[in-house]
Amino acid sequence: MKTLFILFLVVISILSCRKDELPDVVKPTNYDLKLPPIIEQYLPPMEIPADNPLTIEGVALGRKLFYDTKLSADNTQACASCHAPTSGFTDSEQFSTGIDGLEGNRNSMPIVNLGWAKELFWDGRAKSLEDQAFGPVVNPIEMHNTWINAVSTLQADSKYPELFNKAFGSTVIDSVKVVKAIAQFERTMISGNSPFDRYLRGEDTGMTEEEELEVYQGFALFMDETKGDCFHCHGDSYMPLWTDNLFHNNGLDATFSDNGLGAVTGNSSDNGKFKTPTLRNLKFTAPYMHDGRFSTLDEVVNHYSFGLQNSSTIDPLMKNLDNGGIALSPTEKALLIKFLESLSDESYIINPDFQAP
Repeated sequence: MKTLFILFLVVISILSCRKDELPDVVKPTNYDLKLPPIIEQYLPPMEIPADNPLTIEGVALGRKLFYDTKLSADNTQACASCHAPTSGFTDSEQFSTGIDGLEGNRNSMPIVNLGWAKELFWDGRAKSLEDQAFGPVVNPIEMHNTWINAVSTLQADSKYPELFNKAFGSTVIDSVKVVKAIAQFERTMISGNSPFDRYLRGEDTGMTEEEELEVYQGFALFMDETKGDCFHCHGDSYMPLWTDNLFHNNGLDATFSDNGLGAVTGNSSDNGKFKTPTLRNLKFTAPYMHDGRFSTLDEVVNHYSFGLQNSSTIDPLMKNLDNGGIALSPTEKALLIKFLESLSDESYIINPDFQAP
């Protein structure tokens, strides 16, 4: 009995010594997601995965990871490299360049209001923000890393283990926790304070009365089935997302060098279909279309006016194919562009909560 008692005291002594060496497990703090009035008014509540609730610690960790080049193989590229704040969290180049100097073949999509998106990427291959975040790290023409190497780099960092402990209750880092944190941060990246948002709510738009009239006239063209006819994919019940989050062939090409959705589904009827991009923040997110072929909004509107190309999968919404499109007049095009520009939220791209920590 005496021997057992001595052993008991030794064990207690060892555990007592180790107590100060073990990290404290801190329960993450719930993140209070505050929505802009226009978002709260028009959209349903954001669906947040039960296994990845928003927490203050998780969002802060995701923000740090989003801007950290340690995720790339050579420590030179971060998520923000292709999703820069000044460019509306996309890339101002037609195609982003990876760490090996290789270009992709699609334009980087903007990160905004993605908490309401069901499918990500131009071809919809990712089904959640978590799923999407797995891809760029191991993509050979992007960060060209392995998750084993990326996690090892983070684990060896002097700060990350404790940050992961605060966010997820463990100092052990893995790829699942990494993408969960990034997804948490991206769900907070909400835009809803453009001049047109304020116009809809009867608030000060920062525009003159003449400008407000032009914006309204452009909006009328946008909603007119015989004119702009843009609302089927970008407006109506999809406000204020300004996308239906679906996939369409919008008449860019008669034949396809990129099958888009069809390459994912394997269904030839999906060839040439790409995800409808949001119209938010168009002033910052040039170039446009999945392959960044258009540098200006004027070129975009000209495409729908006169440049439609027929193909077997073209969307029925692309009308007047015999005439190349909707044939807007120069005045109508100018008014439509005025409206589209009014959907740009200056406060979003300078929001300190979304900048590099």
